[in-house]
Amino acid sequence: MRGFFDLDERREKINKLEEKTFEQDFWTDNQRAQAVLKEISDHKKWIEKVDYFTSELNDLEELTNLIDDENSGEVDEISKSLERLTLELDRLELTTLLSGRDDARNAILTIHPGAGGTESQDWAEMLFRMYNRWCEIKGYQTKLLDYIAGDEAGLKSATVQIEGEYAYGYLKAESGVHRLVRISPFDANRRRHTSFVSIYIYPEIDDSIEIDINEDDLRIDTYRASGAGGQHVNKTSSAVRITHIPTGIVVQCQNERSQLKNRATAMKILRSRLYQIQLEEQRKKKEQLEKSKKKIEWGSQIRSYVFHPYNMVKDHRTDAETSNIQAVMDGDIDMFIEAYLTHPDFREN
Repeated sequence: MRGFFDLDERREKINKLEEKTFEQDFWTDNQRAQAVLKEISDHKKWIEKVDYFTSELNDLEELTNLIDDENSGEVDEISKSLERLTLELDRLELTTLLSGRDDARNAILTIHPGAGGTESQDWAEMLFRMYNRWCEIKGYQTKLLDYIAGDEAGLKSATVQIEGEYAYGYLKAESGVHRLVRISPFDANRRRHTSFVSIYIYPEIDDSIEIDINEDDLRIDTYRASGAGGQHVNKTSSAVRITHIPTGIVVQCQNERSQLKNRATAMKILRSRLYQIQLEEQRKKKEQLEKSKKKIEWGSQIRSYVFHPYNMVKDHRTDAETSNIQAVMDGDIDMFIEAYLTHPDFREN
C-alpha cells in the first residue's frame, strides 16, 4: 500500500522518467515512448488524488475548529462531508488492488449463451442488460461492436467495448460461466430450468503492444448485417467475420457503416483476444492464478443466480451472496467484484 501513496517516491519516479524524454533517441521508439508517458501520467494522477484528499481533510479540520458546538447544522454538514470522503477513500484504496499491467485499460466484453436455445439466449440478454446498467452506474462509456439476436428471444452473441478508468481491472472478475435457475417463461408447464452463459472479458490493447498476426492465418468473410445496427447495414455486405485459423478464434463486427471500419474493429478484438491468450499462458506458471483459471472453465460456473425456489445470487469463488436479485440484475454487482479483488486467492502477484 505504501508504494501507492508515497508521494515523494512518485515524484522522484516522475523526475527520472521525464529525464528520459529528453534523451536524443527517445522518440525513435514509439512503443517505449508511449509506455514512459503513460507511466508519468499514472503517477501524476495518483499525486492529484492524494492532494485532493489532503486538501479536503485540511479544510474540514479548519472548519471544525471554527464552528460553534451548538450549531448542529454545521456539525451535520461536516459529518456528511467526512462520510463522503470516507467512501471516496475506500474506492481509492480498492484501486490499489488494480495493479496488474492491464487493469487501467478499457475492456471488451463478449457474451455467449450455452446449450439450451431460447432459455440460454434470454439469460444472455438479461446479463447484457445487467452489464450495461453497471456501466451506466460507473459512468463508463459503452459501444456495441456486435450483436446477433436470438431466434425467438434474447441474443446469440454480443460484443461491447467499455471505456473508462480501470474498466478491465474491475470487469476481469466477471469472466466465466454464469448460471441461472428459474421457472421458465417459455415453458407452458412452468417447469424449472437451468441456463448457462459464458462471459469473457479482454483488455483493449493499443498500438504500444505488438501482437504478431500473420495475414495467411486469417480467413475473412463478409456478409449482410442484421439486428441492432440500423437499416443501412442490411443493404450491403458490410459485416465482417475473421477466423484466426491457428487458434480457432472467431470475431465479428457489424455495427459500423463500412466494411473497412468493421474489419478494423474486428481486428482490434482479435488482437485483444490473442493478447489475452498470451497472458493466460504466462499465468499458468503461477499456481495462485492457475486456481483462478480453473474457476472459469465451461461447466464450472463462477456465479449462480437463483430465482426459484428462493432468491439468491452467490459467487462460488468468494462465497459473496445476496438475496436482492433485482438490484443485481439492475447492475449492482460491485459487492461481487470487490469480494473477488480483495480475496487472497485472486490477487495479482
